[in-house]
Amino acid sequence: MGSAILVVDDEARLGEVLAAALNERGFETAAVTSAAAALSHCADHAVDLVLTDLRMPDMSGRELLVALKKGRPDLPVIIMTAYATVRGAVDLIKDGAFDYVAKPFDTDDVVATIERALNIRAVVSENARLRSELEGRYRFDTLIGESPIFKDMLRQVGEVAQSRASVLLHGESGTGKELIARAIHYNSPRRDLPFVAVNCAAIPETLIESELFGHVKGAFSGATANREGRFSAAHRGTLFLDEIGDMPLAVQAKVLRAIQEQTFEPVGSSRSLKVDVRIVAASHKDLQKAISAAEFRMDLYYRLAVFPITLPALRERRDDIPLLAAHFLAHAAREMGKRISGLSPAALEALKAYAWPGNIRELQNCMERAAIVAHGSMVETRDLLLFGPESGSVAASGALPSDLDAELERLERDFVLEALKQTNGVQARAAERLGITERSLWHRIRKLAIKVSRVAETED
Repeated sequence: MGSAILVVDDEARLGEVLAAALNERGFETAAVTSAAAALSHCADHAVDLVLTDLRMPDMSGRELLVALKKGRPDLPVIIMTAYATVRGAVDLIKDGAFDYVAKPFDTDDVVATIERALNIRAVVSENARLRSELEGRYRFDTLIGESPIFKDMLRQVGEVAQSRASVLLHGESGTGKELIARAIHYNSPRRDLPFVAVNCAAIPETLIESELFGHVKGAFSGATANREGRFSAAHRGTLFLDEIGDMPLAVQAKVLRAIQEQTFEPVGSSRSLKVDVRIVAASHKDLQKAISAAEFRMDLYYRLAVFPITLPALRERRDDIPLLAAHFLAHAAREMGKRISGLSPAALEALKAYAWPGNIRELQNCMERAAIVAHGSMVETRDLLLFGPESGSVAASGALPSDLDAELERLERDFVLEALKQTNGVQARAAERLGITERSLWHRIRKLAIKVSRVAETED
């Protein structure tokens, strides 16, 4: 069914002809002959766009526009007029009209204007839906935990969210620093503006200045066009600088100036740009020790640490493990279409006894894998094999890797490769074997640099 269009014109014949033409183009179109009838129609029917004449008796098209916008500010209204002037068009747009069409008009021009209005409305509506979804995901009541140490941390987050103060998050890897940074943003007055995240440890030292501040064409070899940096992208919003302890000293000086003065110059430019950015930074390193070792600027530290927050390690909030495990397991099972009701008492005890060096991220990975290998309705201790079959239960073996992230990636790669080999490289069948969606498998293949041919193999 096409979009619902309402044509309003006091000349009934013209309105009927236009409605018939729009119906032929696939729209569901109705026609009325007065503004009062239009308001009544909109009150009783779903309408996606109104196309109204400007000059009508009793109530003009402009008055109808104002009345419609009071109740439906998102409703696109296009004005038809035989008296089009530049000044009149500007006034109509100021009153909220999407656009106007001058009589006599070509039906193709009217259809093009309608389609443009509906497309823009769809994009705006989808953006609003996604933003609402994001804000809902990062509400404080969606952050999981009942332990006193977690609630104290959450209280601090609530206190600082409404301010514009810089925040420094400190915690071990995997404790959810970006989650908390997003919660600060989406519970702040800047919630409707950009949240831009930068992992300072993941960007080569030679590129990080350009990544943060942008560059102009010709600034260096390979700079073939002007490029906006993350500071500019986060204008009026929040910039999250993750793992800031890994930022080179030379770049730290420019970041300090940008935070203090809210101005910076793109690489290769002498023109200063002004920005309004709220900074949330994070590090798993002890920045005080980094200052003593001359690896981090003291003045930058104090500029960032206006409001420092320490995120507790998972082993410090063991009472929250059952809640978190149940949440991650339910999410993984739902994505895989598997019916898993929970964890057995023995499996739960194993989780609570484990040290969790990888914190919440490790627990989430553990639950995702458990959902893949579980054969019954409950996750058992045998399903908690984290580092491979030879290691046995994590809690029982006590064997810890020297590099958790690398070990988890190796395990994930082994499972994906094996599934692809068993299915001769057919991704849809491999995803089905793993109990995940084909899209999820595709993302893993890209992340792990796996080349898929008739027989899957890892790229050199």
